[in-house]
Amino acid sequence: MNGLTGRNHKPAHEPFSRFEEWMGEAEKHEINDPNAMCLATVDADGAPNARMVLLKGFDDDGFVFYTNRESAKGQELAATGAAAAGVLHWKSLRRQFRFRGPVEWVSEAESDDYFESRPRDSRIGAWASQQSRPLESRFALEKAVALKAAKFNVGHVPRPPYWGGYRIRPVEIEFWTDKPFRLHERLRYTREKPEGDWMVEALYP
Repeated sequence: MNGLTGRNHKPAHEPFSRFEEWMGEAEKHEINDPNAMCLATVDADGAPNARMVLLKGFDDDGFVFYTNRESAKGQELAATGAAAAGVLHWKSLRRQFRFRGPVEWVSEAESDDYFESRPRDSRIGAWASQQSRPLESRFALEKAVALKAAKFNVGHVPRPPYWGGYRIRPVEIEFWTDKPFRLHERLRYTREKPEGDWMVEALYP
């Protein structure tokens, strides 16, 4: 376990630099969406919800994804202010990575920059989709897309005010590596608050 015995103090940047190495390897080996992660939230009744989203950025401050803030996950994030990315699972590398912590909005400028990087049709789709709400027919969605496409024509497609990014600021991170006979290697980083340094310890598989 990398020479670990008991719990050790580690600087704030360490798990992120380790994750950067893992993500780089995943981008070389995973066929589809190495940045796909299972995002878990909790609804008003305390029941968990989970869905796949795409990790779109990370640094020492946390992990960033984007979505419609009026969607089910957006409402649940607003109510609890916390989330867990249940797993980024890289099957070809036999690795998993997971984290959880408080959630905050990214800046408006960050959301604008990422929205501008999306394909035009995806930007129009963000205006047309009332994400997570009942859809009466596929035709209704296609009609909404056509109306928004006509509205913006060939001009600029601005970011909808209800669409933007979230940053999960982890207080717990785990690196999981497959080992023979299910004696997997698990390394857990924890800290009391997002600004603090980490404690790291090995876990039984």
